[in-house]
Amino acid sequence: MNLHEFQAKEILSSYGVNIQRGIVTSSSKDVNLIAKKLQKNTNTKFFVVKAQIHAGGRGKGGGIKLVKNFKELDEVSTKILGMNLVTPQTSSLGKKVNQILICEDVYYPGKNPISEIYISILLDRKLGKNIILYSPEGGMDIEEVAEKKPHSIFKEIIDPSLGLLPFQARKISFNLNLTGNSYKEMVNFISKLYNAFINSDASLFEINPVLKTSDDKIIAVDAKVSIDDNALFRNSKISEMRDLREENNDEVEARMYGLNYIKLDGNVGCMVNGAGLAMATMDIIKLAGGNPANFLDVGGTADSNRIENAFKIILKDKNVKVLLINIFGGIVRCDVVAKGIVDAYNNLNNIQVPLVVRLQGTNAIEAKKIIDDSKLNVFSVVKFKEAADMVNKILN
Repeated sequence: MNLHEFQAKEILSSYGVNIQRGIVTSSSKDVNLIAKKLQKNTNTKFFVVKAQIHAGGRGKGGGIKLVKNFKELDEVSTKILGMNLVTPQTSSLGKKVNQILICEDVYYPGKNPISEIYISILLDRKLGKNIILYSPEGGMDIEEVAEKKPHSIFKEIIDPSLGLLPFQARKISFNLNLTGNSYKEMVNFISKLYNAFINSDASLFEINPVLKTSDDKIIAVDAKVSIDDNALFRNSKISEMRDLREENNDEVEARMYGLNYIKLDGNVGCMVNGAGLAMATMDIIKLAGGNPANFLDVGGTADSNRIENAFKIILKDKNVKVLLINIFGGIVRCDVVAKGIVDAYNNLNNIQVPLVVRLQGTNAIEAKKIIDDSKLNVFSVVKFKEAADMVNKILN
C-alpha cells in the first residue's frame, strides 16, 4: 500500500524523524489560512505547494512550486488542485490531484551551504536482509546519478535479527561527507528512520531529498513510503490511510472479492490459481506471441461465485481478445472449477471472447468432460503448450 507524502511524514514524525513541516488541504479556499498558521509555527518566509499523488517526479511535472507571497499561493494552489498531473512515473493521462500539501521553505539562506542527500530503505529479497541505499548527491536527478555515477551510490546491509548497529549509522554519516553537528544529526536521523521502517511494516522508505540545512540540521523534505499489505492487520491506523482514489478501480473491486488482480496492457486475459503458476502462464503467453492483459490469482478455494466475479473483472477490459484459464487442482478440485466456469459463463450471458481452459490435477478428467459437454465457446486443453498454441491460433 502506497502512502501520500503527508501521510509518510506523519509516520516519520511519530518516530522522531525531523521533517519539513506542512499542512494538507483539498480546498484552495483554505490555503491562506493554512499558510498563516504555518508561518506562525515555523517562521517560514516562503511556502512550497506540493501535489499529493502516488507517483514520483512531481517536481518535473509541475506539481511542486515555491511561492513567495499569498497572492502567488492562491494562484498556484488553484492551478495544481484538480489538475491531471503527468510525471515520468504516471501514464500519459496523469493522475488527478485531490490534495495539496502546503509546506514551510527549508531552503533558506545561511552562512553554511546546504546539500541534498538520497536515502532509501528496502528489503533485498535475495539476501533476506534490509538494505539502506544512500548517496550524497540526492535530488530530482538521482536516477541520472545512479546511471552515470554509480560510485556515488552506497549500500549498507542490515541483518534484521540485529537491526541497525551504531557503527553502521556512523559509517553512513561519514560516507555522506558530513562533519560536526550535521554528522551527529545524521547518525540520529538514520537510526530513527530505520526504527520507523521496521515498526510500520514498510517495504520501502525513500527520502529524496534529505536536506542538510544551512544550520547543519538534517530534515526529510520528501518521503515515499510503501507498506506491506500483508501486515496491515497489525496497524489499523496505517490501514486507514489507504486512498482508494489513487488505485485502479478494478483492482479495488477485485480485492473486495478476495481476488489478487493487477491490470496490464495486453490482449490475453488470465485466470489462474497461485502466484507462481500465474507468472508462468504470463511467460508462456508472451512466448506464444500474445501479451497478458492482467495478473489474476483466484486463490486455492475458487468457487462458482469467485470465478464469476473474476470473469466480470477481466472482461471489463475491452482489450481482452481471449481468456486463458489455467488451474492446477490441488486444494480445489478441477471438476468444481469446471462447473464454476460453466455456471459463470451461463450467468453472464455476454461473454464475447473465446475461452481456453486448462485444468490439471485432482479430478482433471471429470473437469475436461464437464467443459467439453457444455457446448460453450470454450476450448479445453491438457498441456501447457497446447494452451499457449491455442491462444496464439485464436489471436491470429
